[in-house]
Amino acid sequence: MTQTSFAQVYKELFPFWDEISESDREFLCRNSFDLTYPKGTTVHNGNECSGVILVCSGSLRLYIMSEDGKDITLYRLHKGDICMLSASCVLQSITFDVFVDAEEDSECYVISGSAFAEISARNPSVKIFALETAVSRFSDVMWVMQQILFMSMDKRLAIFLTDEMSRISSDTITLTHEQIASYIGSAREVVSRMLKYFANEGLVEISRKGIKILDKKGLRKLAL
Repeated sequence: MTQTSFAQVYKELFPFWDEISESDREFLCRNSFDLTYPKGTTVHNGNECSGVILVCSGSLRLYIMSEDGKDITLYRLHKGDICMLSASCVLQSITFDVFVDAEEDSECYVISGSAFAEISARNPSVKIFALETAVSRFSDVMWVMQQILFMSMDKRLAIFLTDEMSRISSDTITLTHEQIASYIGSAREVVSRMLKYFANEGLVEISRKGIKILDKKGLRKLAL
C-alpha cells in the first residue's frame, strides 16, 4: 500500500483531512500499515497502544475480560468501521482494558497510535474526531449492559438472532453456541438450553449446519 493510496482513503474517511497541514498528512500516511489478521488472531491485547484501526474487510470483535477469563462482547466492527479504543495513547482518559480479535480473515489499515496522538496534539479537529468516534460507540456498550442487567435470557437471545439474521442477510446462522454465548455475555450451556426451547417452540431448527430461523415473526415478537 503506497502513501498515495492511504491518502486517497483518508481523504474520504477523515473529516479533518483538509484541515491539517500537508506535512501532517504525509506523516500519518508514512505511519500507516496494511495488515491482514487471520481468523482468531488477537488484534489488540488490553491496554497496549496498537493504533487506530480501520476495517477494510472481514470482522473484528471488541470485548472486555474479567480476572477469571470470562469475556463480554461490547460490539463488533465491520467494513468501514474505525476502532479508536485500540489506541490508548490517543485517548488517555480511557482507563479500562479492551481486547480485539479477528472474527474472520480481516484486512485492516492501522495508523500508529503514537503518530496519531502526535498529530491530534497539535490539531484540535483531529482530537475532536477521535473523541467523537470513541463516544459514538458507548451507546452500543450501554445497550449491551442494559441487556445483561435488565433483560431476560430469551429476549436477549432473540434480539441477537434477529440482528445477526439481518446483518448476514440469511436465515441460517453458522455461529457456535459458545460464540453466541460470548456475544451476549452468557454461558454456552444457558444458550444451548434456550435454543432448545426455541426449537421446541418452532422458532428455530438446530443442526450441524447452524441455527435456521423458521419463524421470523415469532422471533421478532419475542425480541420486542
